Amino acid sequence: MEIKVNVGDPKSKRTVTLVMAADDAKSIFGKRISDTIRGELVGKPGYELQITGGSDNAGFPMRRDVIGSGRRKILATYSTGQRGTKKGVRIRKTVAGNTVSEFTSQLNVKVIKHGPQPLVEEKAEEAKSE
Repeated sequence: MEIKVNVGDPKSKRTVTLVMAADDAKSIFGKRISDTIRGELVGKPGYELQITGGSDNAGFPMRRDVIGSGRRKILATYSTGQRGTKKGVRIRKTVAGNTVSEFTSQLNVKVIKHGPQPLVEEKAEEAKSE
């Protein structure tokens, strides 16, 4: 099972979607939100990445304050997994835990340390002939 990884670069304000192979994905099972991983796992050697969130195979968002890897029903005000409500209103929502597991299908990470190669390869602009 492969995991899609959205790598955000705070320096250039760009995001790149990469795919983590099944063997590399097994090595990050048990990591939690705010843990760091090596860039070699997603094909970017020299980079250091921090997990900031993600979602499971059914699309439920990972939430930092829910311990474990399974789904939980929580009472949520406006925050991760819950959009605008009136002031004081809490809604029961299903969210995924903060631990990466075999049910995680997508991870959001940000760059902490840059490597030797650029994260985003710029496309060469083609010369227009008149």
